[in-house]
Amino acid sequence: MVRQRLSLTIGAIRTALTRGESLLIAIGVAFVYLLGYLYAIGDLSIREGVGVGIEVPVEEPLVHMLGRTGPASFEAVAFVDLEPFRLLFSPLNTLLGLGLAALVGINLALSYLAITQPRSCGIGAGSGLLASIPALLSGSACCAPVVLVVLGIQASGLLLTAMTWLLPIGIVLLIGSLVCLAGKIDPTLYRTHMESSAARGS
Repeated sequence: MVRQRLSLTIGAIRTALTRGESLLIAIGVAFVYLLGYLYAIGDLSIREGVGVGIEVPVEEPLVHMLGRTGPASFEAVAFVDLEPFRLLFSPLNTLLGLGLAALVGINLALSYLAITQPRSCGIGAGSGLLASIPALLSGSACCAPVVLVVLGIQASGLLLTAMTWLLPIGIVLLIGSLVCLAGKIDPTLYRTHMESSAARGS
């Protein structure tokens, strides 16, 4: 059962990433999410007069980048300026953001397929959109501490401890949403994808 669900999910992801519309959705959503994530954690800012350039002000950046600045954030090792944007480049923060952005983007791509190509077994087209809601909510969970600061809410020690778990919970919800969405897409899409891949291979 687990192997079947895994195969179904992988097939759905491959299909979403090889179809024009869903691929554009995945890339667009992932790009916007990544920018929003980096901005929310303070690594990306908008400043006038920063110019264009890269500066590495720390010694031993490979060691420095492992330093933590929060439960799920790490030290920056370089300034990347591209007027009017300044990126405090943290390899681990960027890698984490890319992973989350990819999950959110693929979730929305599968949501699109679930809406436009739902299974013909009594499941409505809107089910794919509903299944993507946990992905959207969990995708923003990692930015919750920043949102609290922006709103001026004083987070208690207990709440800050809970924040540590929001990121892994968000990732689990995103993966669970992928599995859920994969089961709501017309399976003939996978067969069509496999047949076209086989035809190209021959």
